[in-house]
Amino acid sequence: MKVTINGDAREVPDGTTVAQAVRILTGLTAGVAVAVNDEVVTRGTWETTPLRDSDRVEVLTAVQGG
Repeated sequence: MKVTINGDAREVPDGTTVAQAVRILTGLTAGVAVAVNDEVVTRGTWETTPLRDSDRVEVLTAVQGG
């Protein structure tokens, strides 16, 4: 199925979860926030939240600085 992750179209297997999408983009888990179709997905549900065809996923990482 096709999803958009951080603005890039990607082909992922059916049943891909939010957690798997995060791993596709980055190996980080700390300091990461995820939204699917503009709705924040809590970290506790990443493993059980499946993506659907045409979903828009935003993976944001915290950056230290000022």
